[in-house]
Amino acid sequence: MAGSRGIAVVTGASSGIGAATARRLAAEGFEVWAAARRTDRLAELAAGTAGISPIALDVTDPDSVAALAGRAAAEPAGIAVLVNNAGGAIGLEPVAETDPDDWLAMYESNVLGALRVTQALLPALEAGAGGHLLLTGSIAGHGVYPGGAGYSAAKYAARAMMETLRLELNGRPIRVSEIAPGMVATEEFSLVRFRGDAERAAQVYQGVAEPLTADDVADVIAFVVTRPAHVNLDLVVVKPLAQAAAHLVARTDPS
Repeated sequence: MAGSRGIAVVTGASSGIGAATARRLAAEGFEVWAAARRTDRLAELAAGTAGISPIALDVTDPDSVAALAGRAAAEPAGIAVLVNNAGGAIGLEPVAETDPDDWLAMYESNVLGALRVTQALLPALEAGAGGHLLLTGSIAGHGVYPGGAGYSAAKYAARAMMETLRLELNGRPIRVSEIAPGMVATEEFSLVRFRGDAERAAQVYQGVAEPLTADDVADVIAFVVTRPAHVNLDLVVVKPLAQAAAHLVARTDPS
C-alpha cells in the first residue's frame, strides 16, 4: 500500500537518479514527495507512478525550501526519509583554467542546497518514530581526478556535512547515510556538465560495456532506507564493474 512506510522526500527528482529513486521508493511503499524545479517533468513522473506527489522546489532558494518545511511540519508523523539528491557537475577544466562561477554554482546546489533542505526538515525527520537522512554523493567526494577539482570539492564538502551530522545527531532517532556512485549513464548528468555538448557527453560512456544506470543507484538507496531502524549503513560506494576509480575505466574501444 502506497504510503505505508511514511513520507520520503527526494530532491532533484525530475530526472536521472532522483526520478528513479522516487519511483523505486513509491514501489517500496513510501508516499514520495518528488521535489525539483521542473514541475512539468514532476507531473509526468507522478502521472506514471502511484504514490508520488510533485512538489516545486529550488534548493538554492531559501523561500522555496521554507515552503517545503512548512508542508512537512503539517505532517503529524513527520518525514521518514530525506534523499538529498539535487546537484550536479559543471565543466571539466583544469584548476588553472576553471571558472570560479562554476565552482560557486556547484557548491550552491550540491552543498548549500543539501544544507538548506536538511536544516528545514530535521524537525520533521525527528518526529514520530524518527527518520533517515541520505545524501546522493559521488566517488568524486572520496578521490580526485584531473579536471574534477570543482565537483570533487563540492562532493567532499557535502560528505563532510553528512559525517559531521552523524556525530551531532548521535543519540537521536535519525539515521545518516551516503550513497557514492561512480559512473552512472543518465540522460542529463554529462550533458549538463559539458553545457549541452551532446557529442562530448556521449564520449564519457564510449566503450564502457555497462555503466551504472539510475535504477541501479535507486536500488541501492531503497535497500539502505528499508533496513531495520537500528541498522545504519554509513556509506555505500557503488561503481560499475568496468570502473576501478574515478579516473580508471576499462573501455572496449580506448580511442
